[in-house]
Amino acid sequence: MQFLGTIDWIFVVIYLLVIAGISVWSIRKSKATTSDYFLANRNLGWFVIGASILASNVGSEHIVGLAGSAAKSGTVLGHYELHSYIVLILGWVFVPFYLRSSVYTMPEFLEKRFNPQARRLLTIIQLISYVIAKASVTIFAGALVFNQFLGVDFWTGAIILVIVTGVYTVLGGLHAVMYTEAIQAFVLLAGSFLLLVFGLQEVGGWDQLMSSLPKEKLNMFLPLNDPEFPWLGILFASPIVGVWYWCTDQHIVQRCLAAKDEREARRGTIFAALLKLLPFFIFLIPGLIAYVLHEQGKIQLDDTNTAFPVMVKAIMPVGLRGVLAGGLLAALMASLASVYNACSTLYTIDIYKKSHPNATEKELVRVGRIATGVIVLLGMAWIPLMGRVDSGLYNYLQSVQSYLAPPISAVFLLGVFFKRLNAAGAYTSMVAGFILGMAKLTLQLIHEDLTAGSLLHQFATMNFLYFCIWLFFFSIIVFVVVSLITPAPSEEKVKGLTFATTVAEDKAASRASWTASDVAWSVVVVIIIIAVMTYFSPLGIAG
Repeated sequence: MQFLGTIDWIFVVIYLLVIAGISVWSIRKSKATTSDYFLANRNLGWFVIGASILASNVGSEHIVGLAGSAAKSGTVLGHYELHSYIVLILGWVFVPFYLRSSVYTMPEFLEKRFNPQARRLLTIIQLISYVIAKASVTIFAGALVFNQFLGVDFWTGAIILVIVTGVYTVLGGLHAVMYTEAIQAFVLLAGSFLLLVFGLQEVGGWDQLMSSLPKEKLNMFLPLNDPEFPWLGILFASPIVGVWYWCTDQHIVQRCLAAKDEREARRGTIFAALLKLLPFFIFLIPGLIAYVLHEQGKIQLDDTNTAFPVMVKAIMPVGLRGVLAGGLLAALMASLASVYNACSTLYTIDIYKKSHPNATEKELVRVGRIATGVIVLLGMAWIPLMGRVDSGLYNYLQSVQSYLAPPISAVFLLGVFFKRLNAAGAYTSMVAGFILGMAKLTLQLIHEDLTAGSLLHQFATMNFLYFCIWLFFFSIIVFVVVSLITPAPSEEKVKGLTFATTVAEDKAASRASWTASDVAWSVVVVIIIIAVMTYFSPLGIAG
């Protein structure tokens, strides 16, 4: 399935040379300090932050999985792509607290708000989720794509890309990651936009595409009896996962922590929210186009997971295929790079520095580079295991996130809104929620061995969206009840870390950091989301 011509290869090579040049420039510019290596010296502007946030979010498994899921299930998974309003929550609600506390990591913020035990637990949960649910899956999906696109052997392609990404991440830190991500985001968006344009031309335009699809594929709000994505479940569960992913996850929030100031960080999230509107159209809609072309007999879609690469091969002209190859290279490298850097930051700041408080700046940067190297090796070690994963990978990932997210989202959200909630409540809620989530995941993996109809079997086979909502409310109840029956935190402990304890000076500084245009752009994002959801609903085209 090797289909890149000479012009395509020229595109790919030029792209790689540009990325290499930026990496070398960034490595020379960066300094041997933890602030620079992990947070790019806290000196980045809104444009780089916004582009980097999107690039960190969109990986090759994201593109392939989303197009494949659209070809199979329709627009319902678009809920996860319309999380721009949650990116706005990051900028308007959480960023002021994160920046005022001058933290490097999210676990470090939990320690300031609660206690060291909460910090340690969140670090462990995040490191587990990165290695198992992010790095390994990105490597697997990337290897699959490049095996089809470039004709490179599955394992060889994966190893080369993992090593190249790891090298520039290890040497350059967050500087190298974020500047290269800013370029990768736009290469990816441009390439995918071209695929959307050529795809719409192939099916006869937007109206023809909509009329060629069955109504259920155009409906983002499936019936309550739908076994996978009932509308009530996805409407409420996806924001819970979204708050965890966009507002508390290290590899996303780290981009905001690297901002010059609160204004740049917030505008970076507003820009990222605008960019985040695009994947629905340029990654999900091509999946619908692939379904229609398959039904018309114009392409052969044996496996819906191959919808994106099959579309590229079938309808993209020679020359432009190289742009798409560059875009997918960008996605793979950006996702891996952000995970590597986030993992090294978490390990260095939240584990190593805690046990070596007198470590020098150079020593911490060196440990960060070693930690990144270890993550690279762990990611590579997972490749043979990922090669055995079946087509259920995308749903498995959504399940994992739905089981990890609720207690963390509950603790962060309630933690900044209510000063009475304390460390005992937060830690108990996170431990109980984590145990329940992992129990659900474990039982789900072995549910075929359980007695049908038994309590354990019912628990194991419960819809993951409904379980996510249930676990979220359970975590809130535990958090609140334990906090109320134990002593309240001191005023000094929560000073500046909740809305009620923010001093007037900080409130004034925060108010001065935004303008009417920031509010207007945020409102525009929300209006677009409502319009898209209404269009793809029984009130709109699916009616």
